[in-house]
Amino acid sequence: MKLDARRVEAFLDDPGAARAVLLHGEDAGLIREWATRLVRAVAGSLNDPFQVTELDRDAVGQLPDEMASQSLMGGRRVIRVRDATDGSTAAVQKALAAFGSAFLVLEGAGLGSKSRLKALMEKSELGYAIACYPMEARAIPGLVKGQLAQDRVTVAADALEYLSDQLGADRAVTRSEIDKLAVYVGIGGVVDLAAARACVGDQSGLSLEDALFAATEGDVVATDRALELALSEGAAAVSVLRGGLMHIQRLARVRGAADAGSSVDQAVKSARPPVFFRREAAFSRAVRLWSALALEQAATRLWEAERACKRTGAPAEVLCRSAIIGLAQRAAVARRREMAR
Repeated sequence: MKLDARRVEAFLDDPGAARAVLLHGEDAGLIREWATRLVRAVAGSLNDPFQVTELDRDAVGQLPDEMASQSLMGGRRVIRVRDATDGSTAAVQKALAAFGSAFLVLEGAGLGSKSRLKALMEKSELGYAIACYPMEARAIPGLVKGQLAQDRVTVAADALEYLSDQLGADRAVTRSEIDKLAVYVGIGGVVDLAAARACVGDQSGLSLEDALFAATEGDVVATDRALELALSEGAAAVSVLRGGLMHIQRLARVRGAADAGSSVDQAVKSARPPVFFRREAAFSRAVRLWSALALEQAATRLWEAERACKRTGAPAEVLCRSAIIGLAQRAAVARRREMAR
């Protein structure tokens, strides 16, 4: 079933008798945040091996058995799949039919509008599908003020305007930056423009998403810088490659709409899920640089790099860097050709 947005908060605190939930959409940070809340709400812990089991994409075939297994310590077990794809659909369907009380949390960042897994969960009487999209511009100031208020911190109008321009693409990153501000000014303090700029400058927004957008625009230097930061902050090489593949697939869908007769701008505006408003210009530039064939070839390279990370024993970060920087280099060549016309 689809969960009404007004019921999400209550569900995150107590999913009741639900057997499973799929968190999907473009805001990977929000997906992680809500998945974590659900695991803690049901199991009481994030890392209790008796209560919480995590499966990767290659192990989803174990889902029916895991869902049927009873907790040795009492209470309800949670099965968490951080990387759910359409390839998980059959296993999830069997898992929902399995006897048992375990709760299944599926994190499906980037699933398309026609996703089979999403369709299964939306039709199921035993599970829920919850969309997790980037915040709209008007929601960011409220989040900033509300989170700062928890530490009795206020924010000046010009600082709030600056923060609203800098934050919002990823909910987890946004919350982390707000927490950093609260610590910087102290309980009962005031965030002025100087404090906002000191804590949330240009590099604070660098993330995996920054690396991917820079890569498909052909900015090799920015790609390398953002990728280095993402990896240093703990992003797994396989997750980076998978994020890159989803980004390329999303570009391919919009490129296809443009090739079918829409203008690039129209195709970007009609993308579902929608492109975050601050990313629209960069996304449009990337669509213009990449042909459908080039995007298909890029997707294949990323898939092969992910496969190599798992099977060849080669250093995963080296393979990851090579693949993502390779995207940036290819886009840079396309950009130079476009400028030479």
